[in-house]
Parts: sequence; structure tokens; C-alpha cells
Amino acid sequence: MQVTYWLEHAWLDPEVEPGVVVEVADDGRIAAVRRGVEAPPPGSVVLRGFTVPGLANAHSHAFHRALRSTVQVGSGTFWTWREIMYQVASKLTPDTYHALARAVYAEMALAGITAVGEFHYVHHAPGGTPYADPNAMGEALIAAAAEAGIRITLLDTAYLSSGFGAAPDPHQLRFSDGTAEAWAERCSALKDREHARIGAAIHSVRAVPARELGTVAEWSEARRAPLHVHLSEQTAENDACLDAHGLTPTRLLSEHGVLGPRTTGVHNTHLTDGDISLLGSTGTGTCMCPTTERDLADGIGPALALQRAGSPLSLGSDSHAVIDILEEARAMELDERLRTRTRGHWTAAALLRAATADGHAALGWAEAGRIEAGSLADLTTIALDSVRTAGPVPRLAAETAVFAASASDVRHVVVGGRQVVRDGSHALIPDVPSELAAAIGALRS
Repeated sequence: MQVTYWLEHAWLDPEVEPGVVVEVADDGRIAAVRRGVEAPPPGSVVLRGFTVPGLANAHSHAFHRALRSTVQVGSGTFWTWREIMYQVASKLTPDTYHALARAVYAEMALAGITAVGEFHYVHHAPGGTPYADPNAMGEALIAAAAEAGIRITLLDTAYLSSGFGAAPDPHQLRFSDGTAEAWAERCSALKDREHARIGAAIHSVRAVPARELGTVAEWSEARRAPLHVHLSEQTAENDACLDAHGLTPTRLLSEHGVLGPRTTGVHNTHLTDGDISLLGSTGTGTCMCPTTERDLADGIGPALALQRAGSPLSLGSDSHAVIDILEEARAMELDERLRTRTRGHWTAAALLRAATADGHAALGWAEAGRIEAGSLADLTTIALDSVRTAGPVPRLAAETAVFAASASDVRHVVVGGRQVVRDGSHALIPDVPSELAAAIGALRS
């Protein structure tokens, strides 16, 4: 594929530039970037608005999209929310999960997301019996991403225990491979492909016994694959870990070789100063998911302190209370303002970086997330003439995008040089809302 795009305004980190030409080579990478081109070259595809690198959703549970609205009824806690989540998980099959994930990933594309990190732990049939293809559920997710036109890092998740060595409860049997060695054998059969990469995940320190943490870390290290872990999302998790091991979850992960620059802790909400220092000094990343963290009343994590300590930040929509990475970026800054009662902790450019280059790096796509020669030609264009974005001068387009725009303002999305979203409509899946309604309805029937 050889195609030329003319970007009315583009974010060439850290500047906003008018009139940018992006030439895409046959391999779907950017061959050249030219600035200061006032008019679209003949034959070029025009992307009017503000174009940034494709957005990265670094933490997703696709099936949680079926929980939207249901879990917003009444009150409760993370733990009561989890019971509703288990009910939905129990109804998933490879076919129903494929249908749901295809629609959810199409919703992500419409929101400007070009790569997703799928934290995948629903591996087996209810009761824990493997499917004929033990990776049928993971393959369904990989196929769904391809059909929706986005990239995926399948973070195949070890989930072995209901809590610090206890056997899985009945809801969790389909998540478990029994041992970390069996988990490693199963997920080793999954293979990278053009739009998909295979990574690893530890569900949490409560769900993988301490003696088995190293096996997951070694698998990831041997393949130079990303490794993600839910970390200190709940104070109850911290308390239980201290009771079981006399260590914080962060310290426990460190002692078993889990931390490092290919590892990302998801949430990292309730940390000690020592935890923050340890995560930063090892280069372990942090994926913040503010819309889920506030929806579940988890708390506000120390994102600023973590970044200052050396932990790169990425963003995720997690439980998909909403799917809007611009909102996640905005929320990270605004939550910090509420916590500290001061403004301006991150620039718009820094927040865009978390949503693009650093998010892709956390998912093992270091060659994505930048508009420059050699990078993957993944682009997201945000309207500058909607009711939310009209008015500010173009040189402030980054501030407009981060602090005013929403997923509804995404106009065009390009993945590997191919347009996946044109003028706000999905080019591959004509009726995404209907597919979402049908897939979710099938799980509620």
C-alpha cells in the first residue's frame, strides 16, 4: 500500500504543525513526513482536524463492556461489582466472546484507539474444562481485533488462586490452568502475527501464588514480551498480602523478579513511598485507568509521584465504563488537581504522550505512537469544529484535544496506512451500535 495523507494540523511531539504530509509505504509504515505543505497534494487523502498518533488503550477487559449501566445501579463495592462480573464471564463462549469483542474493538476504533492491551483471563469452559483448542478464547479476541481493524497485544493472564494460595472458587475455575507451568505451556502455543502480539499478565498477587510468580516473569523475559499485573488496586489486597507474606504487593513482585522495564503495574493506587521508589528505580510502568478507578471508588493513584520516580505512564479504559482515552488523559490530570488542589501537573503534550507513544511501548509496540519516518502509520484525527472543540486557535489543538474533546470528536482513524474510520463511521463494520446491542443482549438472555 502506497498512500499519501495530508494532515490539516498534526501533533509532531511536542509541537502542533499545520499542513503535514505523511507518505505511507507498502509495509504500512511512514516513509516520509513533510511539514509546511499548505495545500493537499494531488491524489492525497485529506484528514481535516487535528491528527495525533493512534491512541493506545493499555488495559482492557473486553467482556466488561457488557456490564455498562448494570453495575451503575445502586451502591456497593469493588467486591460486589466483581460478583456481577463473574455472572457475565460465566456466559462467555468463543463465539459469543468473539462477537462481543469485535463490537467493543470497533467502538474503540471509533474512539481513535489503534492498539489495545487485552488483559485476558477467561481461558476455559465453565468448570475449567479446556476447549478442544485450549486457546480458543484468546484466538477469538485476536480475530475480533483483526476484523475491527485495530492492533492487539493479548496479555494472556495467569490466574490460579482465589487468594494467596487458596483454590479457585467455582467462578474462577475457567480462569485457571492449575499451575504457572501449565499456563506457560498453553500460552506458548499463541503466536504473534501482523496485527497481534502475545504478552503475559499476572492477574494479581492474590491470584498467583508467590512461588509461581517467577515462572510467569521468566516466560515473559525469555520472549522479551510485555508483562502486566493488577497492582495494589484495593487496600484489602495490600492487607492480605502483608498478612500472608509480611510484604507489600510491590515488594513481593520485586523479590520474585517481576518488576522491570517490560512490566506494567495496572492501577498502582495504594502504594507506600518505598513502593513508588521501587517501581520507579526498576523502570516498571504504570497504567492508570481513571474512569474505572473512580467508577469502582478505588481511589486516586500517585501517578505524578510514580512518573517523577521513573515509572512511565500509560492509560487504559479497563472495565469500559466509558471508552475514551482522551477522557482518561484528562481525568489523570484533573484527579491530581482534586487530590492536591493545584493545577497543571502535566502539559497537554505529556498527556498525549501517555496516550500514544508510552502506551504503545507498554504493549510492546515501540515502533508505534509517533508521526515520524519508520513508525507504523497509525493516525487519529480529532475534529476542531465540533461544539466541544470549536473556537481555540489551532496552535492550541493539543490542549483542545485533551481538555475538551471526547471520543465523539474522532473523525478519522488510520491503522497501518489503511483508513478504518472515515468521517466518524467505521469503514469495516457498518453498524457498530447494533453489533454491540446484539452481542450484549446474547449474554443477558
